[in-house]
Amino acid sequence: MSALPEVAVGDAIPGRTVTLTRADLVRYAGASGDLNPIHWNERTALAVGLPGVIAHGMLTMALAAQFVADWAGDPAAVRSFSTRFTRPVVVPDDEGASVELGATVKAVDDDGAVTLAVTATGPDGKSVLGKALAVVGRPA
Repeated sequence: MSALPEVAVGDAIPGRTVTLTRADLVRYAGASGDLNPIHWNERTALAVGLPGVIAHGMLTMALAAQFVADWAGDPAAVRSFSTRFTRPVVVPDDEGASVELGATVKAVDDDGAVTLAVTATGPDGKSVLGKALAVVGRPA
């Protein structure tokens, strides 16, 4: 593994925008086995009180974790990742939904491990993940 980028507490990690489409949701449903129709069927989602078809929470979390792994340069460098789901990402059928990913350095340990406060913001400008923290360092 290459060394982590040089960072200091408070540094912002360059962000990324990811667009989710209904096709992405169907592929994720098949791969994960989570075939709940709220993730692909508009009528079902509306019938249960949702504003529309929503992305799987675990898919949203996976996008954020992939963002961290890409920044680290090695997925094995991600020691831990934790979050809470704060609001769903509604994915319209036509244009999809953009999720803005970013992070700020929260701590740098003596061993070089970096703790990141990760952000994921939905198309409405509101956070879709809460208390998202990743610890990145040399794999054990």
